[in-house]
Amino acid sequence: MATDVKVPQDLWEDDGMEAVITNWLASDGANVRKGALIAEIMVEKSQFEVTAPADGILTIAKQIDDIVRKGDVIGQIT
Repeated sequence: MATDVKVPQDLWEDDGMEAVITNWLASDGANVRKGALIAEIMVEKSQFEVTAPADGILTIAKQIDDIVRKGDVIGQIT
C-alpha cells in the first residue's frame, strides 16, 4: 500500500502561501525509514524539513525548485 509524502499542514500559518522544494535528502528509489529527513522546502526565507511518513521505497513526484503548497503530494512511499 502506498503512502503519500505531503507538504506538512502545520509548518506555516497562511494556507495560500507557496513554498519551493529546495533539496531532496533521499534519492528517487531510496529505501527510507519513517521519521527520516527526506526533503527540504523553503517558505519566505525559512527552511523546513519533510520527514518520511512510513518505511519503504521513495518515489519522488515533485522536483527541486517546484512550487508547492500545504498538503501537496510531493512523493510516495511503497
